Amino acid sequence: MSNNEVIATQNLPKLTAKDFTTGQDVRWCPGCGDYSILAQMQRSAPDFGMEKEKIVYVSGIGCSSRFPYYMDTYGFHGIHGRAPAIASGVKLANPELMVWVATGDGDLLSIGGNHFIHACRRNIDLKIMLFNNRIYGLTKGQYSPTSEKGKKTKSTPFGSVDYPFNPTSVAIGSGATFIARSLDRDAKHLQQMMSRASKHVGTAFVEILQNCNIFNDGAFELYTEKDTKADNVVVLEHGKPLVFGKNNEKGIRLHGFTPEVVSLEDGKYSLEDLWVHDEFDTNPTRAYILSRFSEYPELPMPIGVLMQVHRSSYELDVETQISTVKEKRGEGDLKSLFFDGNTWEVA
Repeated sequence: MSNNEVIATQNLPKLTAKDFTTGQDVRWCPGCGDYSILAQMQRSAPDFGMEKEKIVYVSGIGCSSRFPYYMDTYGFHGIHGRAPAIASGVKLANPELMVWVATGDGDLLSIGGNHFIHACRRNIDLKIMLFNNRIYGLTKGQYSPTSEKGKKTKSTPFGSVDYPFNPTSVAIGSGATFIARSLDRDAKHLQQMMSRASKHVGTAFVEILQNCNIFNDGAFELYTEKDTKADNVVVLEHGKPLVFGKNNEKGIRLHGFTPEVVSLEDGKYSLEDLWVHDEFDTNPTRAYILSRFSEYPELPMPIGVLMQVHRSSYELDVETQISTVKEKRGEGDLKSLFFDGNTWEVA
């Protein structure tokens, strides 16, 4: 951050969560996890260091896509699956804006999958929040791309035969430069992940495990309930070993490329034997292994920043390219472009 940027940030008016709250009636089902996500965003936004007139929320179609109506900033409610494409256009047109995408597992990973992977590949400076409840909520309970195999829904009455997408694995494989996961019911942690994403330059992807209490209630209760969370969640912290359990009595070590849960109580293993998390590792192998923990019942669900790497963002590269071409060839002339080369006159 330059000195001018520091001064500009210091001169911003002090904002509160109320400044980001609209007068719209919030139209989600009572008890929906979306309420918590909205509340944490409104509490986090004052610390983004941006004028709220420079913050934009873009959405597609789904329950999560009502999000822009409830944030007192600029927003755009798009069509199904197209939020990353619209957000990319917004960011390219005005790189000074902070652009967020609010999307669901159906919206982003089915019809929107192609836009998502290419936003990640290009490393456009977008902050993408995935509200993952493993179900289609707005259309009343069909299975989604993240629904588990065998899931019985209105569209799969005998159980889904599809293997689900793993959102963080897709983001890592597509080249996103910031990948994190959090829980709708862990307010403090969710605020931290939103804050971390806001400061990253490049595609920041945050998967939020979110409860749909109408069509998929309790999908993530192992990770959110007081009695079970400690034994089923490992909190990732940079430079610290992977430890979990009610009394931090369990840890995770890597045996080759295979993660193993070990006991720290019997004296066979100590903290020195455990996997130490490095979120800045430029080799995505370990981050990918972390992303697959959720597929094995013996392993805890990792929450936190899985990985963060720094490389130039797409819109910065575009700006640099345009400046370089202008220096070499001038500003350009649209009329000359239109009439250059072969032209015809129509009688």
